[in-house]
Amino acid sequence: MIVAATAGHVDHGKTSLIHALTGRDPDRLAEERRRGLTLDLGFAWCDLPSGRRAAFVDVPGHERYLHTMLAGLGPVRTALLVVAADQGWSAQSAEHADALAAFAVPEILLVITRCDLADPEPAAATARRELLARGLRTAAPVAVSAHTGQGLDALRTALDQLTPDRSPRPGPVRLWADRAFTVSGTGTVVTGTLLGGTLRVGDRVELCASGVPGTAATVRGLQVCERDVSSASGPTRLAVNLRRVPVDAVPRGTALLTPDAWVSSTLVDLRLHTHDADPAPLPGEVMCHLGTARRPARLRRLSDDLAQLRLSAPLPLHVGDRLVLRDPGTRRLLGATVLDPMAERITGRGAAGRRRAALASATGRPHLAAELARRGLVRTADLRRLGVPVPATRAEHAWLIDPEHHRHLTERLLHLVRTHQERSPTAPELTRDRIRDALGLPDTRLIDLIIPPELRERQGRIGMADTALPDALRPAADVAQRELASARWRAPTAQRWRELGVGPAQLQALTRHGVLVRLAPDVYLTPSAVVEAAAVLESLRAPFPVSHARTALSAPRRVVVPLLEHLDRQGITEKVTDDGHRRLR
Repeated sequence: MIVAATAGHVDHGKTSLIHALTGRDPDRLAEERRRGLTLDLGFAWCDLPSGRRAAFVDVPGHERYLHTMLAGLGPVRTALLVVAADQGWSAQSAEHADALAAFAVPEILLVITRCDLADPEPAAATARRELLARGLRTAAPVAVSAHTGQGLDALRTALDQLTPDRSPRPGPVRLWADRAFTVSGTGTVVTGTLLGGTLRVGDRVELCASGVPGTAATVRGLQVCERDVSSASGPTRLAVNLRRVPVDAVPRGTALLTPDAWVSSTLVDLRLHTHDADPAPLPGEVMCHLGTARRPARLRRLSDDLAQLRLSAPLPLHVGDRLVLRDPGTRRLLGATVLDPMAERITGRGAAGRRRAALASATGRPHLAAELARRGLVRTADLRRLGVPVPATRAEHAWLIDPEHHRHLTERLLHLVRTHQERSPTAPELTRDRIRDALGLPDTRLIDLIIPPELRERQGRIGMADTALPDALRPAADVAQRELASARWRAPTAQRWRELGVGPAQLQALTRHGVLVRLAPDVYLTPSAVVEAAAVLESLRAPFPVSHARTALSAPRRVVVPLLEHLDRQGITEKVTDDGHRRLR
């Protein structure tokens, strides 16, 4: 389906043209028909010579309804710019052309109406010149008369040729509501233009209304051009029946979204699209238009073409979205491309310059390698919410790291551990929490992705893999080994360690270096003693109680119980009864 919006000066024949093409009057309101003036968005459709269908969004042309016109143009990618042959180009024609340029509408068909009243060539020549000045290109103008029917077949053919057949656009759904009403016995119905994705009966959607995301709804029914369908793919005009949603919950500007597929943001980095004819820059306070939504916003310029926008309420965004910024005072319109909907707040000396440098090469196209290079580290789920294509094999919770950033983090981690070892030779290893904080990582699990071969983790601490016992610990190691050689499995008590002059910090350090094995607070054995204990227990008849183990090892209960629990954790022994009987695996 082709979905096209009209554009052009008031009373240049937009509504009459749509009526003549479709046989349907897009003016829905009684006041519109009484005054002969379009006040709100209107909708109609017709079949084209190829059998495809064209749907139209008719917009008001009066200058007082600029925001309504922008709501009609915002969600579409095709437009009919209408200029009357007997009146020619006007100030309102220029304003609507500015809107087409700001939204970067890619397909524009120039239609010269009322060709039965005047020669269409002068109006067509002026209109093409004005469009080119705005960087807009169009196919050959089509001259028509809604009154006589002249040129209507040529217009249908031109529409048929304007957009070639294409498969449905993949991706998540974002349908901008342009109208909501209640049908007796059915409930709330929302209409809008679906540009991409597929919506099905029974789907769950998220409503983002008035800047408040997160309200869930279920699709009860779908209609395309008044025909019930079970699913619909963009581009198309669509009516969506929502289950148990009041009509006042979906005003114009509400977005129906695929859940968890969009960034709901109030802080956005932009690239502004200006040209030589642009007058003075936009003011700090602007109105932002996207789809059928509009938000007051504050604009902060970072350079001639880079800016950060703070919205009064969230909008659901992807990288590459096209916004229109409007100066409320002069009505000037400016297009902008979303570079980062997850923008960082600019605070502190030099922050604006750093942000400007980070955005300088951003293209506004959602490309995986480019986003990784700029962000360094990002979750797969966040990339998908940004609209960046990610391989389907990547889990939602997975992290992706840019190769250069990975190398930088690995070097910093290695330097961090080496520096700490030099400063604290008796406690040379670092906890994961300290490493996370020092490197500014969002999750300790990311350390697993960057740890180099030179480092090794021991009991939750990370240090050099080939760390030799520091000279400062050698006296304590000698004392501990002599004591345990004579005590065997009768491990020294806390008091005995104090008498030997070996403190808790030294015991912990000796454990990290593998000199000792900690079984419980103040209960330490040598690694060889643990191995020998397992060999002794092999001689016991299974299952054996703790008392038999104590007898075989000639060790007190305070040592044997934690020793057996340690062997359980190592998979050497296992409990077979509730009262603690064990056997070797």
